[in-house]
Amino acid sequence: MSWSIVEVARMSGVTKRTLRHYDEIGLLPPAGVRSNGYRFYDQTQLLRLQQILVLRELDLGLDEIAAILDRQTDRLVALREHHARLLCERDRLDRVVHTVARTIEELQAQEGTPGMSQINRPENLFEGFDPSRYEPDALKRWPDQAEAFERSKAYTDSLSAEEIERMQKETTAAMIRMAELMASGTPVGDAAVQSEIDAAYQLLSATWTPDAQMFKQLAQTYLDDPSATASFDQIAPGLAAYYRDAMVVFADIRLT
Repeated sequence: MSWSIVEVARMSGVTKRTLRHYDEIGLLPPAGVRSNGYRFYDQTQLLRLQQILVLRELDLGLDEIAAILDRQTDRLVALREHHARLLCERDRLDRVVHTVARTIEELQAQEGTPGMSQINRPENLFEGFDPSRYEPDALKRWPDQAEAFERSKAYTDSLSAEEIERMQKETTAAMIRMAELMASGTPVGDAAVQSEIDAAYQLLSATWTPDAQMFKQLAQTYLDDPSATASFDQIAPGLAAYYRDAMVVFADIRLT
């Protein structure tokens, strides 16, 4: 049994244009082409398309997907591996959902209460989030720093769960201190603010030492990346911009 490209597009939700692109790059060639020039697909292609979509759900690029599919020898084993990865991703997303729901409940319960007491345990704000998901964007911005990012990833991967939790708590505590400085109207060039930025820079320098321009670009991502902005601004509205401005001052004074 075979299916036309129109039928495959309808059943999979993948557009005909995308299917033709997958054919052009060798990722999903059709089973054949009929005399009228139309592509057709059989069960083998449908199973391969399912794997492509599964791996896309795991945020893999097309080149990486092609490499994975081309080296697999047992389709059933591969599907079991994909299934296991999806379960891990589902569990991670469940933790993120729980984190956001818990934050909403705490904020609603204390709505209108001034100060940072609105969040009982700030370290819980980031439970379930995976910072490594943002590394591809950083590599695109600074491709010449690939080796440094690899060292950073290797360092992070070497940490125990307890060490990662401790770092998350320390980072959140620093963000709260910055939020308190912002709330008190402390200028970003003040020594107390710059001391916090210096501590963050020293931590970053353990695996990657950005120059002034890179540090400013990193600071700008806190506003350009909505997920990064939200991470700061759920501590205190405007905190992402406050960090950005403080980092720019630090770069001008300390890194030039």
